[in-house]
Amino acid sequence: MSDTSRAAADRRWCEKVTVSFRNTGGTAVRSGTVTFGTHIIGSLGIDWATIGSTEALPAPIAAGAKKSRTWTVCVDAWRVPLGMHIETRDVSGQWK
Repeated sequence: MSDTSRAAADRRWCEKVTVSFRNTGGTAVRSGTVTFGTHIIGSLGIDWATIGSTEALPAPIAAGAKKSRTWTVCVDAWRVPLGMHIETRDVSGQWK
């Protein structure tokens, strides 16, 4: 993984997260997962919780290739009361 960017979605408990993957190996990546750590932030900036979610890697990724994908990452609406928001700060990947 290389670049990650976040953008607001139409609901405060969702966010659009774009991740770029670069395969620097000598063979194609055929499968894997992307794990997001989404932080719930209070109105005073306090980090109240981190909720994890997992999505499938946008495979296959050929050797030497770069591929980007945007996911809409959401948490349960009840976890984000008025005045709070989310930030997907942690992104990790595992591939085969």
